[in-house]
Amino acid sequence: MSDTTQLTWTLPHVVAGVMVLSLNAYVLLGGADFGGGVWDLFARGKDRDQQRALIAEAIGPIWEANHVWLILVVVLLFTCFPKAFAHLATELHVPITIMLVGVVLRGSAFTFRTYDSQKDAVQRRWGRIFSVASLLTPIILGVCVGAVAGGTVPMRARQAFTEMPFRERFIDPWFASPFPWAVGLLTLMLFAFLAASYLTVEAPDDSLRDIFRRRAVQSQLALVVTATVTLVLGSANDPLLFEGLTKGKAALAMHGVTALAAATSLWALSVRRFQLARLAAAAQASFILWGWAWTQFPWLLPPDRTITSLAAPRITLQLTLGALAIGTAILLPSFLYLFRVFKSGETAFEQD
Repeated sequence: MSDTTQLTWTLPHVVAGVMVLSLNAYVLLGGADFGGGVWDLFARGKDRDQQRALIAEAIGPIWEANHVWLILVVVLLFTCFPKAFAHLATELHVPITIMLVGVVLRGSAFTFRTYDSQKDAVQRRWGRIFSVASLLTPIILGVCVGAVAGGTVPMRARQAFTEMPFRERFIDPWFASPFPWAVGLLTLMLFAFLAASYLTVEAPDDSLRDIFRRRAVQSQLALVVTATVTLVLGSANDPLLFEGLTKGKAALAMHGVTALAAATSLWALSVRRFQLARLAAAAQASFILWGWAWTQFPWLLPPDRTITSLAAPRITLQLTLGALAIGTAILLPSFLYLFRVFKSGETAFEQD
């Protein structure tokens, strides 16, 4: 889709780039939290309680803060690209509603499991809700992204849109084609892989570390298979997207760095260099996300609505970026302090 010979960056493009950066942060942080819920569901063996305790300890202090990045994406889309926001919120309101219900159920179930009665039956009930919501929500998030990337939610004339049957307007764009569901499964595999890679570092002993090391390798292999299937489906369902993913030097370079990150992750896991494996996993996820963004550029709603054509007035973009700069000066130091307190291996109130 992208034309690398004619790149003219404007203010709308800058805002779109910030949106992708925010989505990138959400994938690396919030996505790993969802992946932790997936491994909570599949915890097995005599030390399954220790696995779940590790997952809860890893995501407990920061999971609410990680949603800031998704909120930022929504706010930027609503403020800076209002026509695109209105269109997507209308045509994809069914999967978006399901995703939001999943986010709420996951968070409330995690909280109730932590603070409710410690009876086994109560814990299992909340644990199942937490895990199932953690599995379902990334799939639906990926379905929404896949529907946009696949060009199945184009903007239409109002009269033509209102005259369409309900199923064609609100169900078929995300449900009828296999491509959005392949992207949804790819999202789930990516989040599970990130979580397993991160948990190899978080694990306090070799026994738990080996469990999540195996799961990281397994989910990496599943991720490669799912990505291949998604690419094949893209060639059949959206030739324009497939061409952008496979042709041109930029596409080959993006595939190359993604493959390098994946190979580095597998090698680091095999030699038990877990910090490197975590960094490589994060790099791989980022390259996948930015590869999609680069492929779709300059379209915001493929196949015919560009970023600039759907942007708000220039003054709105300028004021939004100004407010964002001020907010970033507050948000980033707060996040760094949060991670320093809860992810440094020490407690903030440790006595000398």
